[in-house]
Amino acid sequence: MKSDTVKRGIERAGHRALLHALGWRRVDIDKPLIGIVNSFNEIVPGHIHLPQIAQAVKAGVWSGGGIPFEVNTIAVCDGIAMNHPGMKYSLPSRELIADSAETMAEAHAFDALVFIPNCDKITPGMLMAAVRLNLPAIFISGGPMLAGRREVNGKEERVDVNTVFEAVGQVAAGKMKREELEELEELACPGCGSCSGMFTANTMNCLTEALGMGLAGNGTIPAVDARRLQLAHKAGQQLMKLLADNIRPRDIVTKEAIHNAFAVDMALGGSTNSVLHLMAIAHETGVDFPLAMVNKISQRTPHLSRLRPAGDYHIEDLDRAGGISAVMNELKKLLSLKAKTVSGKALAEVIADSQNNDKKVIRPVAKAHSPIGGIAVLFGNLAPEGAVVKRAAVAEEMMFHQGAARVFDSEEEATKAIRRKRIKPGEVIVIRYEGPKGGPGMREMLTPTALLSGMGMDKEVALITDGRFSGATRGAAIGHVSPEAASRGPIAALKDGDIIKIDIAHHRLDVELSEKEIDKRLSKLAEFEPKVKSGYLRRYAEKVSSASTGAVFI
Repeated sequence: MKSDTVKRGIERAGHRALLHALGWRRVDIDKPLIGIVNSFNEIVPGHIHLPQIAQAVKAGVWSGGGIPFEVNTIAVCDGIAMNHPGMKYSLPSRELIADSAETMAEAHAFDALVFIPNCDKITPGMLMAAVRLNLPAIFISGGPMLAGRREVNGKEERVDVNTVFEAVGQVAAGKMKREELEELEELACPGCGSCSGMFTANTMNCLTEALGMGLAGNGTIPAVDARRLQLAHKAGQQLMKLLADNIRPRDIVTKEAIHNAFAVDMALGGSTNSVLHLMAIAHETGVDFPLAMVNKISQRTPHLSRLRPAGDYHIEDLDRAGGISAVMNELKKLLSLKAKTVSGKALAEVIADSQNNDKKVIRPVAKAHSPIGGIAVLFGNLAPEGAVVKRAAVAEEMMFHQGAARVFDSEEEATKAIRRKRIKPGEVIVIRYEGPKGGPGMREMLTPTALLSGMGMDKEVALITDGRFSGATRGAAIGHVSPEAASRGPIAALKDGDIIKIDIAHHRLDVELSEKEIDKRLSKLAEFEPKVKSGYLRRYAEKVSSASTGAVFI
């Protein structure tokens, strides 16, 4: 066992003495040391209950003959970090999470790992660590939050955190009273769990099942459901079987598994951030996955489920309908069914007994919302390396849009203009210098998009950025424009009034400028000056790659 490095031999007497201080017994020397990598903290609603999940996992590990040791990583709540400098730290935290999990596992010679993530960057960060370390590993998320409920005109309405962000726009437009907003604040998030729509956190926890790294139910069983604790106990037990059988993450997270994950992502209409994260996981695994491949998968994968923000259903509805296993069963002709999973079974066996219990929530392929997937990658002279849009959340009338650019060099400038009603119907808002290097940190732009939705302008105005969008974003919101402005991508050449053409159906994003004019404008720009001069963000900006390659360290 790897842990023999710290347990056996006369030269390890000091190591054993320290283990004894933790309650380890000499008779435990033959038992494997299992790292329980938990992202618990008390500021993230999706993580506040994770000690309970960890206890259930430990019970499973003990019952399987292992000795569990809980260690922790950081975790950022994107909702609380939204629309202030804190959001600059969200995507960069992914790399810290991967690095810290690696550090704790290697420094203490763990034999195998259980990862307990829940919110946006934690799940992909931990997946990156899992394939990097390649120790037997399994994932058990904290589970989704239930939707909130309120009464409107005598009828019950389900709400979530995105409802609140959009309500701010309604207040700004005079469509809602401040008192209604305050009531909504108290009802939208009724308890622990990752935010209740198909936002980034739930997208990634669902895709962990599709990758084969989580047991069935990992992505959809609600945080407050007793089945969540039962699944955690089972995960602890199953890890011990993975260790005994020497099944490792790189046996599971193969090129076929990544294709499966992207296909499920398309069927769900998941967060655009999933593209960044799956590409980063592919990079860690050594799988070559060009961005253009996303469109190829999308073109053959029907969009089966419309959850918030694209529709009215929430993750609890998806769980009731049969969860990710039911979605994969509907897609089985498009998936690599021989792919291995942490259950010890091939994917075909995992989904064999699943049933679609609600064909309104999970539509059959023959009655799909769309014959193509919910995410699209756009290319053109404005995005030579690509840009990403959540096609499933775009109104039909905005699938093609042409309008004059309104250019802003930060999220704050654009948000101020929207709030002051300075944006005209038909325009294209451009927010630049918010990319991985330029931000730095590639902030999410939920505030401007939620304002536009709340003000009723999401079907009149498009928004493009080299930053990111929240999984809760809807409308013609196109992010990850690459190369970014800080790297002198064409987006840096734009001026107010330039005509931008968005053609989502044909995967195009262009500006009516010649290549010669774009180059001329870029040549006149001053050298990019980083916004952050010290600390982690400065180091991040120096190391991070383009969004088109997953914004990984190079």
